[in-house]
Amino acid sequence: MTITLTAGIDEAGRGPLAGPVVAAAVILPDGHGISGLDDSKKLTAKRRAKLEQEILEKTIYSIALCDESEIDSINILQATMTAMTRAADGLSQKPDHILVDGNRLPEWDHEAEAVVGGDAIHACISAASILAKEYRDRMMIAAAAKYPEYGWERNKGYGTAEHMAALRKHGPTPLHRKSFAPVAQFSLL
Repeated sequence: MTITLTAGIDEAGRGPLAGPVVAAAVILPDGHGISGLDDSKKLTAKRRAKLEQEILEKTIYSIALCDESEIDSINILQATMTAMTRAADGLSQKPDHILVDGNRLPEWDHEAEAVVGGDAIHACISAASILAKEYRDRMMIAAAAKYPEYGWERNKGYGTAEHMAALRKHGPTPLHRKSFAPVAQFSLL
């Protein structure tokens, strides 16, 4: 079979103590002309924002998530796989093949392969990495306005010293992942 339409999928937000896990799927058309695609973690915020706009304008993409209640219900790995499946299924064109960043695939009917470090190897996964990170970062910055004491505009929900101090002082919010040990210990107080 000749592969004609390939999608890349990546996620953002597996490790944080608060907020959703977000997955993006991206199909880069031939001749897309987007230069500088790389793993989102290797790019500056300014560069990511510029690339995000190009990706949104020039590609076929889908963004999906699993919120903190789903994460608590089915665990972070299954929530990540669910978000990836939702992103793949949300594409307006069905890809012939999907490249997924990481070492495992969701249980689905798509022709796919897992690629460790794929966000630094395949441009379509890099593009998905950028979309997922930018989308999730915006969600956490918006949430910081409602819960300013946790510093989410800076730490994006990760368990930094500032975030942990706020958890000790104020307890968890509805956006915290109650099944994560650092949060669970404060949920019981």
